[in-house]
Amino acid sequence: MNNGIWDFIRAEFVTSAVRAEQYPKPSLPEVAFLGRSNVGKSSLINSLCRRKGLARVSATPGKTQTLNYYKVEAKRAVEEQEERTGFYVVDLPGYGYARTSKDNKELWSAFIRNYLVEAPDLQLVCQLLDIRRELMPNDLEGYKWLLQCGHRVQLVLTKADKLSRSAAEAKKNALKKQLGIDDSRIILYSVTQPLMRAELINRIMAILAAGGVEIGADGGKK
Repeated sequence: MNNGIWDFIRAEFVTSAVRAEQYPKPSLPEVAFLGRSNVGKSSLINSLCRRKGLARVSATPGKTQTLNYYKVEAKRAVEEQEERTGFYVVDLPGYGYARTSKDNKELWSAFIRNYLVEAPDLQLVCQLLDIRRELMPNDLEGYKWLLQCGHRVQLVLTKADKLSRSAAEAKKNALKKQLGIDDSRIILYSVTQPLMRAELINRIMAILAAGGVEIGADGGKK
């Protein structure tokens, strides 16, 4: 492992939840992933954790219907010492559920909203956007609402390998200008590019550290 560079070395499914009393114990820092249906959330989580099939991938929009918690262990080497910490990745249902009933839409939006408003351990929200698609009103509304809730939001442009490098950078720059953000708030991602994986992992870990998660050489959170 490269000195000072974080990697995710272990991940496991913990539980699914739709109510606060179903959230896992003990509590850990949480990083939530959300986006439109079929944006590639499950594929990205599997890529980050290097666990094929960890998060279920489906071609059917709206397949994820609960908050799915995965416990992730991260490790890095610093000055010949090994540091480890753990946190939860939370896979949220996609918004824009084209093939679900009105009742399910309302139920899902309610428990997603409750989680995002009330989750005390949520440190970061990664909002995924398909780089090939235009920014939709629900993408923009969701982004602004997350900021109003006080969340740190990392925009992740998925499927970056589907465009040329220049086209992908142009799309990223256009979104930066539209949203008034800098490079630290947006990142390109492709499940086929290891460098993109390493960059996103280390952005996540930097934000967790900034949120008060202290890392100890004994492998635990202080």
